[in-house]
Amino acid sequence: MAIEATPENFADASIPPLTASSFSPDAIDDTQGNLQVIRRNGKVTHFDASKISVAITKAFLAVEGGSAAASSRIHNAVEQVTEQVVKALTRRLPAGGTVHIEDIQDQVELVLMRSGEHKVARAYVLYREQQAQKRAEEAALRAEVEGEQPEHQVMVTLADGSKRPLDIARLKTLLAEACNGLDQVDAQRVLDATCRNLFDGVTENDISQALVMSARTLIDQEPNYSQVSARLLLDILRREALSFLDLDLDNPVQTQAEMGKHYADYFKAYVKRAVKLELLDSRLQQYDLQRITDAIKPERDLQFNYLGLQTLYDRYFIHTEEGTRFELPQAFFMRVAMGLAINEIDREGRAIEFYNLLSSFDFMSSTPTLFNAATLRPQLSSCYLTTISDDLDGIYSAIKDNALLSKFAGGLGNDWSRVRGLGAHIKGTNGKSQGVVPFLKVANDTAVAVNQGGKRKGAVCAYLETWHIDIEDFLELRKNTGDERRRTHDMNTANWIPDLFMKRVAEEGDWTLFSPNEVPDLHDLTGAEFEAVYTACEEKAARGEIKVFRSLKAVDLWRKMLGMLFETGHPWITFKDPCNIRYTNQHAGVVHSSNLCTEITLHTNDSEIAVCNLGSVNLAAHVDENGLDIAKLERTVTTAMRMLDNVIDYNYYSVPQARHSNLRHRPVGLGIMGFQDALYKQRIGYASEQALTFADRSMEAVSYYAIQASSELAAERGRYSSYEGSLWSQGVLPIDSLQQLKQARGDYLQIDQSSSLDWDALREKVKTQGMRNSNTMAIAPTATISNIVGVSQSIEPTYQNLFVKSNLSGEFTVVNPYLVHDLKREGLWDEVMINDLKYYDGSLAPIERVPAELKVLYATAFEIDPRWLVEAGARRQKWIDQGQSLNLYMAEPSGKKLDNLYKLAWVRGLKTTYYLRSMGATAVEKTTASSSGDVNRLGDGAPAEAPKACSILDPDCEACQ
Repeated sequence: MAIEATPENFADASIPPLTASSFSPDAIDDTQGNLQVIRRNGKVTHFDASKISVAITKAFLAVEGGSAAASSRIHNAVEQVTEQVVKALTRRLPAGGTVHIEDIQDQVELVLMRSGEHKVARAYVLYREQQAQKRAEEAALRAEVEGEQPEHQVMVTLADGSKRPLDIARLKTLLAEACNGLDQVDAQRVLDATCRNLFDGVTENDISQALVMSARTLIDQEPNYSQVSARLLLDILRREALSFLDLDLDNPVQTQAEMGKHYADYFKAYVKRAVKLELLDSRLQQYDLQRITDAIKPERDLQFNYLGLQTLYDRYFIHTEEGTRFELPQAFFMRVAMGLAINEIDREGRAIEFYNLLSSFDFMSSTPTLFNAATLRPQLSSCYLTTISDDLDGIYSAIKDNALLSKFAGGLGNDWSRVRGLGAHIKGTNGKSQGVVPFLKVANDTAVAVNQGGKRKGAVCAYLETWHIDIEDFLELRKNTGDERRRTHDMNTANWIPDLFMKRVAEEGDWTLFSPNEVPDLHDLTGAEFEAVYTACEEKAARGEIKVFRSLKAVDLWRKMLGMLFETGHPWITFKDPCNIRYTNQHAGVVHSSNLCTEITLHTNDSEIAVCNLGSVNLAAHVDENGLDIAKLERTVTTAMRMLDNVIDYNYYSVPQARHSNLRHRPVGLGIMGFQDALYKQRIGYASEQALTFADRSMEAVSYYAIQASSELAAERGRYSSYEGSLWSQGVLPIDSLQQLKQARGDYLQIDQSSSLDWDALREKVKTQGMRNSNTMAIAPTATISNIVGVSQSIEPTYQNLFVKSNLSGEFTVVNPYLVHDLKREGLWDEVMINDLKYYDGSLAPIERVPAELKVLYATAFEIDPRWLVEAGARRQKWIDQGQSLNLYMAEPSGKKLDNLYKLAWVRGLKTTYYLRSMGATAVEKTTASSSGDVNRLGDGAPAEAPKACSILDPDCEACQ
């Protein structure tokens, strides 16, 4: 029989309470040693897990009694619950910090409920209520006896060690500005939550962090708190930068509005100090800095969401060797713009033009450009493609090139198809080759060793053609079983598939594997020429004229490809022939591979390492409920193309082959991001004919204006060196090259070829004026720059409508603001809906009260038939002179589904595909926030991860963007 929960029962702990030493070293995170607890009187004590176990034990005893029979179960249950509570707290504050005692007790309640200990949870709740009532009665009695007592005054510790009372007025001023212009946010609510977590002796920095944390915990209830959090974070950035530069200001800067008055002085001091510290190019001081500073728009610092500003601060802002960051957002954008304009005639005018495009979020340059523009070593290019020759000198020279290119933040794509296969004869030693795999292992380890200056790990993708004798070993490189010496866990891999193989698969024919040293011509041939020579090689092999070969069913190899793709995520499926047949500069060479993220399709050879410079148009910023703003898009694309072209001459090249290739052909890759946001703004579901039409028409417009801009640049600056003989020079635009692929493929190409713009006029302009760039477009992943801008990645559908993001500052919720707006309009946005979304991993589908039209509009990636992604990709691909990084999502993959999906991708003329994403076993963090929003309480479940970009294993990968 259960014992009634009373304070007396809770005082009777008849079994020994658990202590921190009761747990194994792995049971509780070491971070607990850095945690501190704010008690109700404002005093701070060290966190002690044993006190949690004592309280939980008392709750169990109040319900189950202290019999010997219950003792063992209680002990085990208390151990598990305590462990979950501690893990949740340390996950919330991974670097340590302070937590209020009420928050700990809230977490105990939550874990007890999730553990199914409902009676114990009820007893615990009743006890807390009784204690709260008792404290209130005692406080009232003291007030009556002693008279009104002054409110406890928090003293703040300053940098010099002195103390002063907490300046509540300043906090209110900061919060008023942070909430200004934002709907449904409450400054007082944030202030109350902040003050609750302050204690005597708190530092100024801790107060600022407490403000940010208090606002962050409310994001899942109202997305606008993300901007509130960012604006409060901005105060930390301002104080750090201004303190370092030690500006002689009459009064301390308290708000962004006040900062606006001093931004010019700040920027000039920032440039001077950064140049002195050899962080920035001294040529920046040669600009007319008064003209530059007059153009800066300080108010644009307020437009960030929290994730965007935190990302800039953590990863992009220049900093001293000690880690002090003194670059503010508008200084950052202007610094990048000045770097890109450094060779312009009117460099101030162009810098201001570039700055306005970046700071407005209409366009964003790629990560390497943002990292390195205006620095002493401006390596701004995103992608490098190389081909490996079949000799030791060539192999190790290529690996050295990988290291040099990777060192300064470039993503790599390596073509390994020329390296002879396992068992092939080596003339120099009269021995047999060990094949390509051992060298791939060396390339893998080199990528790990060269970590790009500590900013991120090196990133590389190896490509191998499907006829290579080592292809089956290549397929298994990412497996977690087998000989570790033949595994490359840190390197991406991709199949480079000729059309002939896909035809053999469709026709259930045979396929023959060769060692490239015996069939050297295959590497440089495509289309009908490849088919003729490949068939002749098969005949030679049958006659015994080729020694190293193996035949198998094409379908069997295809199934193994798809099986490994499902099991390991690799190798990716990419198609050799459409990349070459539609290649604008095919007279200059053969495309042997794509890049790290499968969107770049440029030729390579022993003397040329292909280079591409990337940037993305924020499509969402060019769309409203009436559709695409064509005039604004033209302006954006025109300026963006100039910025990308400027990179080529300004760029630092760590190897001569890259410089030679880039200056000769001048390829750039203009892409898009925020495609899903653009659909939301137009009320279009991703899985719809309307979405396909928008993908088609929007990419057509980007293509038209990118080609037009490059042609205008050619008229101003001259054509690229290898223009003559290109498809451009023949009047063949990307949309026209589809006919050449059709001629090669026949019935194996089925694609919409409609258009809406005046392509005849543009075709004539290109033939007359030429082109500045051999290639103009590529849609890359935008893992990080889309976070900065605050839109969806690249062309991706929404991964989840709500998920938990982790960083060095802890965890916080990211929620789809469009969805929240619609649910509020329907009167459905409340704590129950928030909890339902968390429980269902951000999906609306299982929530019955949500209208069907919203479920269609806000369907997440795994709820969309992946064939819609392929169809949308096909509509874009017809306009793009390079490729697109196209992830495919499949909730429940099967061999038949994968077979149909990737055959559809080939038939629709896609050049490449990227990751196959399958539904993981993760579930969204089941967090709740109290009605007062005091704390984002974390449960014991693992959080659902945000979509990984570039590398499934590395969520911080930004090798492209």
